[in-house]
Amino acid sequence: MRTQRDPAFAAAPPSRAGVLPLIGGALCLDFANTSSGRGTARHRENLASCDLLLVWCAHAGLIGPRERTALSRLAAASPRKAANLLRRARALREAIHTIVVAIARKETPPARALALLNGELSRVMGRARLSHRGGHFALEHDIATDSLEGLLPPIVRSAAELLLNAAPERLKQCPGQHCGWVFLDRTRNGHRRWCEMEVCGARAKLRRFRARRRRTRA
Repeated sequence: MRTQRDPAFAAAPPSRAGVLPLIGGALCLDFANTSSGRGTARHRENLASCDLLLVWCAHAGLIGPRERTALSRLAAASPRKAANLLRRARALREAIHTIVVAIARKETPPARALALLNGELSRVMGRARLSHRGGHFALEHDIATDSLEGLLPPIVRSAAELLLNAAPERLKQCPGQHCGWVFLDRTRNGHRRWCEMEVCGARAKLRRFRARRRRTRA
């Protein structure tokens, strides 16, 4: 067990699950952005527990305060189910991120990531049904909102809809240092570069300014 004197414990930054900017342009992209700095020394994991997953789901509007409280009690009463959900959620998140990054780089999405997303999609489609209202058909899903199993399907559906409908050139990855967030560029001219201009864009601008100043002094 880690203690506060353990260097690894001290180095772990606090989770921002409840305050992360929802700037991805799609639910699944916001979910992919619950981790940052992948593959770097500044990697940040904001979903370190099932309870933090619930915090993010409430923050993203998937569940309300009462549902979060009830699901938190369910997770505490069934730690094995909670651990399994967290494992699936993080695996799904990484699959979505991997696929979108590949598209942003004009590469073929890895088969393993696509297979994982398809596996989760098959669970969702197994509960799908057609409805007819107002002269139109719609695809609906029976998703339980009072169980831990109801958390992932909306994210899976969001990923499937995004990959089916979004223009590939509009799926991008932020080039900010220690970032790597992904987003759907909804700007009119398609020139959005940063997850947030005020954050990664401003930091990059400051680094360029400092680099120019160092060169001038040299």
